[in-house]
Amino acid sequence: MGNNDLSKFLCTMYMEDLSDLIKEVVDEHFGFSRYAERLGRSANSFDELYAALHGPLTYIDQIYLKRLSHYIVEIEPRIVAFSVPFPGNLYTAFRCAQWLKQNHPGIKVAMGGGFPNTELRSLADARVFEFFDFITLDDGEAPIENMIGFVEGRKNIDDLKRTFILEDGKVNYRNNASCKDYKQDELGTPDYSDLLLDQYISAVEIANPMHRLWSDGRWNKLTMAHGCYWGKCTFCDISLDYIKLYEPVAAALLCDRIEELIEQTGENGFHFVDEAAPPALMRALALEILKRRLVVSWWTNVRFEKSFTRDLCILLRASGCIAVSGGLEVASDRLLQLIDKGITVAQVAVVNKNFTEAGIMVHAYLMYGFPTESMQETIDSLEMVRQLFKTGVLQSGFWHQFAMTAHSPVGLDPSKFKVKKLSEAVGSFANNDIAHIDPTGADHEIFSYGLKKSLFNFMQHIGLDDPLQKWFDFKIPKTDVEPNHIETILLEDALPLFRPSTKLVWLGKTIGVEYYTKSKKGMQREMATITFINKSTSLVIDIPKQDADWLLPMLEKMTIADRLMTLQQMKESHEAAGLEDFELFIDNKPMNTMHKVGLLRL
Repeated sequence: MGNNDLSKFLCTMYMEDLSDLIKEVVDEHFGFSRYAERLGRSANSFDELYAALHGPLTYIDQIYLKRLSHYIVEIEPRIVAFSVPFPGNLYTAFRCAQWLKQNHPGIKVAMGGGFPNTELRSLADARVFEFFDFITLDDGEAPIENMIGFVEGRKNIDDLKRTFILEDGKVNYRNNASCKDYKQDELGTPDYSDLLLDQYISAVEIANPMHRLWSDGRWNKLTMAHGCYWGKCTFCDISLDYIKLYEPVAAALLCDRIEELIEQTGENGFHFVDEAAPPALMRALALEILKRRLVVSWWTNVRFEKSFTRDLCILLRASGCIAVSGGLEVASDRLLQLIDKGITVAQVAVVNKNFTEAGIMVHAYLMYGFPTESMQETIDSLEMVRQLFKTGVLQSGFWHQFAMTAHSPVGLDPSKFKVKKLSEAVGSFANNDIAHIDPTGADHEIFSYGLKKSLFNFMQHIGLDDPLQKWFDFKIPKTDVEPNHIETILLEDALPLFRPSTKLVWLGKTIGVEYYTKSKKGMQREMATITFINKSTSLVIDIPKQDADWLLPMLEKMTIADRLMTLQQMKESHEAAGLEDFELFIDNKPMNTMHKVGLLRL
């Protein structure tokens, strides 16, 4: 680490020590980003949380309830809505709702967000409604609009949309199917004007470079597309609307929102919080950013699919993309097929190389313990990950153990994946994580420490040549993966394909042309030496003078515009100029190096 980064890291570690002290002597539930998380995690029964809410206020409770009281007096709201994305936000939302009911019984209280969207879809415990009047699911705009209309008396109870309420002492789910959700282009730009961005601490909690992005710096949050364009992964909640309902936002509208947020917040960093950002839309967004000459930094989550070519990655980097994260999951082609991930390990390696060489950091989400995964496959997966780090095409990663969720294909049909639920009972409160056994797979728990320890070292470029046995305190099988498997894949040259529909864009600049005569075996040929530059490098090529005289004005036509030139149009222009062998010209060595200075095929 440099001095600035190291100082942030040491200060963050000091804060973590203070946090540990607070946990020991003030409040056992304390955490900077997660509070009383244990009470909300896998809480099939409301009993433990309910008991905690009827215990004495903690010191931390008193602090945030005092802040809440200040805002209630200042704003005098009729409705207070809590967004609860994670279990670590649940207790505090309930405690605040409890305080509102005790001190301002006229205020209606609602809850929405990621936690209820996944965990509370079968909610039946009436005690929850001692704290909340409404709990909404999925996209919140239409449910909140109808809820407000109901509270104001303009709508009746049948108009409520995707909303749990208490009726005659029983939890009922109201869903007005005739009420349509808003389209993504109708939602407008998020309003962060009341968020005190300048008062948040930039922390460096961990040496993982992707995790650092989450807590260090200022990132305006936007979404390129609602849902996931792939929507097939068998461990994922693909049956729920937030995944299955895919709807992209036009690139021009996204850039309008980017400009509005820069003006609103003064920050030009953007985190696109997509489930998986679509490559075609990322390309369109990058072109629009460059067209408008916006100076931004941005990052997002992707699928490691073959659409991320070398040239597309260069374009994304030119537009300000600094990092991507994506699910490699289990680095085993058999298991990737079982997951229905739609990728292979070889494909991931090539895509990661394209991102890395373009200057975009790559983070991989890694999974162990998928149904039927053997000890051999876990070790082979680790070996693949080791080689990805050793070849330099992966910079960051995180292992997590497979969790079977109620709304995933594995959770909906466990027998298909040869796993068994430990219980068929459905709790009256949270129901998402399903306890299960995998009779055909390995004992997955025992790998946790070794996998995480090895990965931590790999990210620091430590132990990359050590045997995998070093990371485990029990006997593991030798890997079946060839020691240079990933390197061999990366050395394979992809054959250039002439696709007439390929779009061309020129991001570079010509700074000099010199002509000379080349003599060989008594034959003379007029040649041109052209010097190109872009923001990071320069390139000198030598081509025949007639090709140069045609190419230089052609490049000016390839600068970013509403309609990009295609390879077919370029070929037709080449032939119209009386030049021959366009395929030979476009794929010769000088032209094949032009991507370095910004001639991109998309």
